[in-house]
Amino acid sequence: MSSRPVVTLRPRREADFDALYAIAADLDSWEERSPGRPAVPTREAFLARLAERDAAANGNLTFVIDVAGEAVGTVNLFDIDEVARHAEVGIAVTPSARGTGFGTEAVAQLVEFAFVRGNLRRVHLEAIASNAAALRVYEKAGFVVEGRQREHAWVRGRYEDIVRMGLLRTDWLARRDARGDAG
Repeated sequence: MSSRPVVTLRPRREADFDALYAIAADLDSWEERSPGRPAVPTREAFLARLAERDAAANGNLTFVIDVAGEAVGTVNLFDIDEVARHAEVGIAVTPSARGTGFGTEAVAQLVEFAFVRGNLRRVHLEAIASNAAALRVYEKAGFVVEGRQREHAWVRGRYEDIVRMGLLRTDWLARRDARGDAG
């Protein structure tokens, strides 16, 4: 039996703001999280942006990644298309949670939520080509590379490709059933 902490997805609460602000203020991972110009927001601006996003959620879903009662990041389903039944996936984790496997588990849970509870038929995402750790996380969840936008992002002083990845519910179900996880 493993003593590894359990990863759960849950709604955000006020006690999470310090961890979530640490992610927003982390310039080292800015380009992995945002297409805009790097800039650390003040805590007040960050909290105001959260309130704005909550008010205009438009069906977008954000979950806190919880490990042992502590927030270590967020996962999102956004730009949900109710007609075509697809959405984009996003994840951001605290620097201390990177490389722990928590993000891998959170993405797996979000994908399951999207297909089983959200009745989506497809999820997709974009990642910077040099972000090998993120690409591994997505591949473990079953995402496949569907395309590349060459030199599409300006990252730390150079242009980088954006990798587009997707996962169909039918492929996810086949993988789940092959592992014997059905249920």
